[in-house]
Amino acid sequence: MTTPVFPGKGLLTGMKVTFVTMLQTIFKPKEHLRTVNYPKVKEEPVPRARGVIALDQEACTVCMLCARNCPDWCIYIEGHKEEKAPDKPGGRVKVRATLDRFDIDYALCMYCGICVEVCPFDALFWSPEYEFSEYDMGKMMHDKERLQDWLGTVAAAPELEK
Repeated sequence: MTTPVFPGKGLLTGMKVTFVTMLQTIFKPKEHLRTVNYPKVKEEPVPRARGVIALDQEACTVCMLCARNCPDWCIYIEGHKEEKAPDKPGGRVKVRATLDRFDIDYALCMYCGICVEVCPFDALFWSPEYEFSEYDMGKMMHDKERLQDWLGTVAAAPELEK
């Protein structure tokens, strides 16, 4: 035996939920509020939140692992090698890679974090900064200086367990 189907039952259930939520918002405005009025009230993200990627230029060795592993190909790196004089007389000349360009195109980035995870020298970090939208698509390409500025917002690493 089939149960009779009441047409519009789902609509009435949805309207009930909406009406109850509306009444709770009117009579208990602070307790029931789940969102913030964004431009006027800024939400404070947790310290280890994923916002924008920050770059430590001193730690980057131009190994290009981040650019090669990026599924969106949104990281652009250029560098050159510089010879450094030996520390002792008769020593070997040291060659060090120097970072010339490190750009991330946030119009293409999907914020997967593979670049941060794959970096063997801890040059890339997640910053909790989340306000970096632009009206012009061309301004979504962030250079190494802008990425370096966000390094100050990165939270310290948690203590290791003993």
